[in-house]
Amino acid sequence: MSDYDPLREHLSHQTKVEFVLSFEEIEDILGFALPRASQRASWWEKERNPENARPQRDAIRDGGYEATRLADGKGVRFRRLSAGRYRPR
Repeated sequence: MSDYDPLREHLSHQTKVEFVLSFEEIEDILGFALPRASQRASWWEKERNPENARPQRDAIRDGGYEATRLADGKGVRFRRLSAGRYRPR
């Protein structure tokens, strides 16, 4: 069980191909404040190396999405993974 399971659950119920959540909305979903590291784009991006796996990235992927921090730093864009890239656990 991961602290980020509520985010995974939230994403798995979404039907939109793409949408944005503010950091405050994500914190409401999770029930706790995000760490300071979440302000960095790399905290949200998919891992390029399995050694860099992080629970928030796993939750996002398992929810069927990939995430990118907005350039203005005010939120995160979620984009649905294509069927070939999404493999629910």
